[in-house]
Amino acid sequence: MVSVIIETKNAEEPLARTLAGLVNAAVEGLVRDVIIVDHGSSDHTREVADAAGCVFLEGQSLLDAVRRARGEWLLFLEPGSRLVDGWPEAARNHMEALPGPARFSRSSINRPRFLARVFGTNNPMSDGLLMSKRQALALLKPGHGASDLARGIATRRLKAEIVPANRA
Repeated sequence: MVSVIIETKNAEEPLARTLAGLVNAAVEGLVRDVIIVDHGSSDHTREVADAAGCVFLEGQSLLDAVRRARGEWLLFLEPGSRLVDGWPEAARNHMEALPGPARFSRSSINRPRFLARVFGTNNPMSDGLLMSKRQALALLKPGHGASDLARGIATRRLKAEIVPANRA
């Protein structure tokens, strides 16, 4: 079972897009809970999270969310990113076979061009991050966010695609 963790700030519309892509996995029993870690939103982010049945943590850290997660595996996503159909099977296969962290793959349409990959700034959360709760607790430092956790960590690529937040 997976707990999805999403950090937000004024992301009501992007959050709704991301949550919509999780519904089938929740119905299949893969997604156990969704935790929204809000960093001071002044829009309707809370209402979107409440309507979707998410746990809404305001003024708490990512470490608090990881500790509260009920799943043995954690899926960190950015608001606005969308997982493409078929991702639950790829995630389930990875969790059963390989203990390490993983990221989703981008389709060729969403892959940055060569020069952008070489010279551009890299957002470590743009491809999501799937890792065990045990690993996250061992690596996450107080005051750090999901990007800090994802930066520099060796991951495998899942055979499932993601549409990053900036393209969603």
